[in-house]
Amino acid sequence: MSLEAVLSRISEIRSQIDTLQSGGTRASSSSAAAAAAASSSAFDATMAATGSAATGSGVTTGAAAGTASAAPATSVDAGKGTVATGSGKTGDDVVADAKKYLGVPYVFGGTTTAGMDCSGLVQTVFKDLGVTMPRVVPDQAKMGVAVPSLAQAQPGDLIIPKGEGHVVIYVGDGKVLHAPRPGKDVRIVDNWYKDSDIATIRRIVPSAQEAAATKAASAVGVGGSGTDLQTAALMSLMQSGSAA
Repeated sequence: MSLEAVLSRISEIRSQIDTLQSGGTRASSSSAAAAAAASSSAFDATMAATGSAATGSGVTTGAAAGTASAAPATSVDAGKGTVATGSGKTGDDVVADAKKYLGVPYVFGGTTTAGMDCSGLVQTVFKDLGVTMPRVVPDQAKMGVAVPSLAQAQPGDLIIPKGEGHVVIYVGDGKVLHAPRPGKDVRIVDNWYKDSDIATIRRIVPSAQEAAATKAASAVGVGGSGTDLQTAALMSLMQSGSAA
């Protein structure tokens, strides 16, 4: 997506918010939430488009082009093509909760502290956060929205390699947390996957950055300088994502 197209989209969002403000009356709280949701949705779509263009990634994301722009879900359950915002949790919460299970032994089919496998760990972590996730990797690989490449991955995203035989949780700084295989325990290691190894990267709940931007936009969305702050937040996040 070109810079002109990005700026045009942001201008459309500002126009929508200006419409809510017309007539000299303050928009209702529900209108503000709708405007914030529109901003968040536009950001998700723009990040997916600019990220793909900037990195030229070889990651296979399936229906990413059609699903990345879907409006965030209000449900606490994970969904296909949506980010589950209903729990109020972020990717940072995913990482923090997953760290509680460091040292738990690998047990095929396990989902408890007595032992867990890779997808059992993922399901348990999201259950702790109030987010319902499927049990097995191929189904988990369909949840949330696709992240274009490792360059755009944020803490809490799930990385699923080709073949969908494993799943790891990205913790940031090039590291992942996972339950490796029999004889090993849950641990944090350097990410060994390259974009060419990956089937999909999934964002199940908002990243901390996205949540902060949406919160700021919602707080000032109907104020006098709200549109300028929303634009600044969107541009800042898009620039940081493209530079990653």
